[in-house]
Amino acid sequence: MSSIHILLVEDDALMRRSLTFSLEQAGYRVNTAASAEDGLALAQRDPPDLILLDIGLPGMDGLEALSHFQAHRSTPVIFLTARRRELDQALGLELGADDYITKPFDLEVLLARLKTVLRRSQRSVDLPALPTRLTLGDLEIDPSAHTVAVGGRPLDLPPREFDLLYTLASEAGHVLSVHDLLARVWGAEYQDQPQVVYVHMRWLREKLEEDPHRPRRIVTVRSVGYKLEQQEA
Repeated sequence: MSSIHILLVEDDALMRRSLTFSLEQAGYRVNTAASAEDGLALAQRDPPDLILLDIGLPGMDGLEALSHFQAHRSTPVIFLTARRRELDQALGLELGADDYITKPFDLEVLLARLKTVLRRSQRSVDLPALPTRLTLGDLEIDPSAHTVAVGGRPLDLPPREFDLLYTLASEAGHVLSVHDLLARVWGAEYQDQPQVVYVHMRWLREKLEEDPHRPRRIVTVRSVGYKLEQQEA
């Protein structure tokens, strides 16, 4: 199985599911997002080796998103576009995209383009850029070592709980909705499954809070979402 990680940012749910299945069958590890904003959050937490980026996204479109992706990391990007190729190519080249493929496209063509761009980028997937280490009062999170400590006490968190905590901590003091957490931690395919957030939040609080029934660190903001409050060391 390949260790190459692809981030697919595509708002069409049917195409997203189809492409994810095909890419995973081809041996890639795939994360998905339905918007550029969610894709940027995913890329910050789990840096991809290549981004498949739809141009016609809701909110921030792919052309605008490209510059934000490149500001954090020089990850190769292939645009997926249904627009007139000449216009997109001119704009994309100016911004620095690596390749383009127009919809509808043949899967074998896409897979060939992926291999070409990855080879041309000459990046080592064994040495990815690492997300930022976070220290918030008595809470320390190190993504490179996948460790968490509270007041110097190490916590053993499984991957999904770790990702959930890191996502909350990266925006400490700000409320994240259940939709935001699903998109950033689980991916776009979980957008209709809020129960996974509730279950993992309960498990995380049991390990992180002195009293899980009266949480002080991960606070529920009724009808809005959750936020992480910094506790002093």
